[in-house]
Amino acid sequence: MCKKKDNQKLENEKKKEKKVLTPEQKIKRKKKKLVALSICFVLFMVLMINLVFLPLSAGNSRVNAVNSYTGENHYIKFQDRALISAHRAGGDLAPEETMMAFEKCMEPLDYKVDIVEFDLHITKDNELVLLHDDTVDRTSNAVEYFGKKKNRVRERTLAELKELNFGENFVDVNGKTPYKGLRGKDIPDNIKILTLDEILTFLTSTRPDDLYYIIEIKDGGKDGELAMDILHDRMVKYGIVDKTIVGTFKDNVTKYIDKKYPELTRSASIMEVLNFYYSFLYGTKPNVNFEVLQIPASYAWFKLDTKAFIDYAHHYGIAVQYWTINNPKQAKELVNYGADAIITDNPEQIYKVI
Repeated sequence: MCKKKDNQKLENEKKKEKKVLTPEQKIKRKKKKLVALSICFVLFMVLMINLVFLPLSAGNSRVNAVNSYTGENHYIKFQDRALISAHRAGGDLAPEETMMAFEKCMEPLDYKVDIVEFDLHITKDNELVLLHDDTVDRTSNAVEYFGKKKNRVRERTLAELKELNFGENFVDVNGKTPYKGLRGKDIPDNIKILTLDEILTFLTSTRPDDLYYIIEIKDGGKDGELAMDILHDRMVKYGIVDKTIVGTFKDNVTKYIDKKYPELTRSASIMEVLNFYYSFLYGTKPNVNFEVLQIPASYAWFKLDTKAFIDYAHHYGIAVQYWTINNPKQAKELVNYGADAIITDNPEQIYKVI
């Protein structure tokens, strides 16, 4: 015990000796602290400039006002009114991305949809079907039918998915659920899941000349690349290559499109939007591989809905399309600033103001 205590005393004394610094050591330590604090301050100021001060200047022009365009990007609109795009085929008016929704888009005589927007997933048997979410749970009775949650399209065949009611949870503008509870043979064909072939057959025969498309690949990895191959094949087959904007949030699919299908019109990825926005803020020339920005009016504290930003995009030949705009007043303001398209759940309502 005595030896242990003696050893502990010796160790404590050694620690005390180590803690005693010479004046020179103290000066060096202070200098290191000052350097560290200076670096932290500089980094903080850089963050403040990029995340706060520069975004606050988003309303200031970086280029001269752009009032006309003579380039090759036919999605930039000056002489004509802004285009109206039915988001998920107009999800306020009918169950989203079903044939019923597309039928409603094509029927009206008192308003016109210029672009239909929809999303694609690939099934277990390699069919492309229309769906926004990663699973079919929210928009159908899948949880009840399959007896579990998180039912992904890639796990199911087209035949299995065709058994579901995709109007199950649709709520109309009056707050009613007109298709809830329909099962089996009672489910109308026009609220069952749609294949890419089914919708393109319908749309190209109904509006062969003046309808545009926004199509998003939802799958990533090899599934996303396969989906893109199938989509490209159908775009060629149905003659809509020059009428379609292809988009994806998956980086590998973006790179795949640029490498294999450079002739396609592509919208910007998330990182590309961010890079473009900071090119705008700094007033530098952007380096882009896309022709269209499809963006919200704002994200967090970043304002993307200024005339200055739209002018900057048009100056470099980039079309600007805003989603998801359901407020008529906001839509009108964006169009007055020069927006090229309004992507909305309610095209009937937006058409009235633009």
